[in-house]
Amino acid sequence: MKLIAFFFLFCFSGLFAQTKALITGSVKSSENENLVGVNISFISNNAHFYSITDSLGNFSQNIPLGKVKIVVNQLGYIEKNVEFEFLKDAVISIVLEKDMSVLNEVLISNDKKNGITALSGGKLSFNLKELASVPTVLGTTDIIKILQLTPGVQNSGDANGYLYVRGGDPGHNAILYDGTPIYGMSHLLGVFSFYNTDHIKEVEFDKSSSNSKYGGRLSSTTLLIPNKKIPSEFGGNGNIGILASQLTLAVPISEKSGFYISGRKTYIDEIIAPILNSDSDNNDVQNMKYGFSDGNVTFLSQICKNNFLSVDAFVSSDELKIIDNNLSLKTSLKWSNFTISPTLTTTISPKTTMSNSIYFSQYSNNLSMEQATIQFGVSSSVKDFGFNNAFKYLIKNIPFESGFQYVYHNLQPQKVAIENLTDSNNNSENNIINANEAAVFTTFKPIFSDYLNAELGIRINYYVSGTDSYLHFQPRVLLNYIPNNKYSFYVSYNRQYQYLSLITTSSVGIPTDFWIASSEGIKPQTSDEFSIGSSHKISKNFVSSFGGFYRSMKDLLEYPYGITQFNEITTLKNDLLVGRGKAYGLETMLRKNNGKFHGWLSYTLSWSDRNFEKLNNGNTYFAKYDRRHNLSVVGMYDLNTKWNFGITQIFSSGNRFTMPTSWYFINNNPVKEYSEYNNAQMPNYIRTDLSVNYFFTKNTKKESALNFSIYNTFNLENPIYVVLDVQINEDKNSVVVKQDKKVLYRILPSISWRFKF
Repeated sequence: MKLIAFFFLFCFSGLFAQTKALITGSVKSSENENLVGVNISFISNNAHFYSITDSLGNFSQNIPLGKVKIVVNQLGYIEKNVEFEFLKDAVISIVLEKDMSVLNEVLISNDKKNGITALSGGKLSFNLKELASVPTVLGTTDIIKILQLTPGVQNSGDANGYLYVRGGDPGHNAILYDGTPIYGMSHLLGVFSFYNTDHIKEVEFDKSSSNSKYGGRLSSTTLLIPNKKIPSEFGGNGNIGILASQLTLAVPISEKSGFYISGRKTYIDEIIAPILNSDSDNNDVQNMKYGFSDGNVTFLSQICKNNFLSVDAFVSSDELKIIDNNLSLKTSLKWSNFTISPTLTTTISPKTTMSNSIYFSQYSNNLSMEQATIQFGVSSSVKDFGFNNAFKYLIKNIPFESGFQYVYHNLQPQKVAIENLTDSNNNSENNIINANEAAVFTTFKPIFSDYLNAELGIRINYYVSGTDSYLHFQPRVLLNYIPNNKYSFYVSYNRQYQYLSLITTSSVGIPTDFWIASSEGIKPQTSDEFSIGSSHKISKNFVSSFGGFYRSMKDLLEYPYGITQFNEITTLKNDLLVGRGKAYGLETMLRKNNGKFHGWLSYTLSWSDRNFEKLNNGNTYFAKYDRRHNLSVVGMYDLNTKWNFGITQIFSSGNRFTMPTSWYFINNNPVKEYSEYNNAQMPNYIRTDLSVNYFFTKNTKKESALNFSIYNTFNLENPIYVVLDVQINEDKNSVVVKQDKKVLYRILPSISWRFKF
């Protein structure tokens, strides 16, 4: 009887499966913008199901057949209810209207959205427009600084524009501008925001790179998404500050095409020198000049009903010049980025879309020095020529995304040129590295039950450079458990391989770092990460999250020298040290999304260590950015239609560095002795920032506002490095060691005018 019952269950399982079907769709605003993080409730046969829109505004959910009611909620929009008889798989499109409220007989348009939206698996989506009140150095929104205020991201301190995520190195993070990798990551010393946020619509941040569509880095993936809405009328917005200005224009060409163009420029040649030398006792620099400019272009065209073309380009250029007549020294440092990527998106059917893009990305830096009769130069570059293909489709009501990617890498790690010295230079450092990388990926999102779903993916990489080749399988697993609309839980596992590595040569944000590819026996870096987390919707206004992670890393690279070695018998490969590392920690966040007062609190408790056979006698030591505690508090208060205020409070443990443990003198020359690597710690980093915005005019089409910002309001010292001054005591029997803490800047007030037309 058991066999017969099993046989009938097996035969009729297909009929039972037909009691459910798949609803897929999208949610957009009345302005045809994709809405991210929209809460969707399905009520069918007295059962409740929940979903949330992704970064493209799409959703999908398996529910029972029969009469269904759909309730769509998004802050700033009118709630929408849809009821219909659900008989088979369906594709629907939902348009939300903005919430219009009448207060004190004045019509107010409430188009406010969440500044931060939590996506599945701990991913975060940022609406930059709603984060304009977060205080920054010069009054313009800084993407990197905002990411550093979230869980799992280490505060890099002053004079540094890099990201440090979950114990990883700065080169372990991918920053993609509309899918194109950006290799240069900051302007000088991290003072200025690197990306023009007026041109970028949204930012999606994944600390684990859990989507198999993206690879090549051990740690996080940051997606910078430009505006993809075709402009319907001419308009613009910008910012004029005391050190730099920016302007963005929206230009329609026709009903089906238009473009956005943005530009920024500094005018600080006479201002930057006092900032950089504010803590110097004797100013020997007679002439210092620094400037940068960058630009963005996005062209959009609805070629036909089913084909949409977008072309995105980004360019940046920095130059720092220092002339010291006392030392007969002339120094010039230049670095630049250039990317361009046309993308064609084709709608094959209501359930199938395809996108194809080609891209070119280039980053280069060049340091040249001239002193007396000696001329020295060192440069590096990386160029990518790539192709990306992706299909979105359904198989048995399960959403899939699959594709193929190819990229050709051309790298110049270090090119050294020395004149008026020996001609026997190390030619091995001048070699160009070529590499080819291909990948196929598949991600699918099965729904196992009403409460349990998953995002499963596999990425297969093939990499070849010279005689070295690698074939790697990278699984991605994310399980989501959503018992109701208040609680959600997730657990994930990811394996990553990284073939291009960033070699850091400076502890501050001076771009002399260079990229090197896996070749000539240099293995790809590897990581395995496990993470777990939960989210709790405490009330309409408050949402909390809590999680933990563990990451192990192999074949990490360390370069213990400066910019380069002038040694005729060494090679770059021999100078690189290979080791392993691990990182683990706990993360929590409390967000208040709406109301006059909104913001978030973020805290991370983490550990990160390294083990290199040729460092620290082979013993494990703390990584440089092993900051035990990271606490960030962000608050924004809308007093009325004219005034709003912002405050950030940051506390983090100091980063690690190596300090000598003893000194002795030989022929009046101090000799240092060391014990452990990274055995000392900088002082704790504490900073309070304030901002005030006063709006002369503010509506959906026009805006005029003054921004007052104070960076490091209480003028606290946060040194970027420590110089040790060793002297013989007067009794000549002991040594006196004094610490000279170098501070880049203390309190920095700024004022800027923001406008929109």
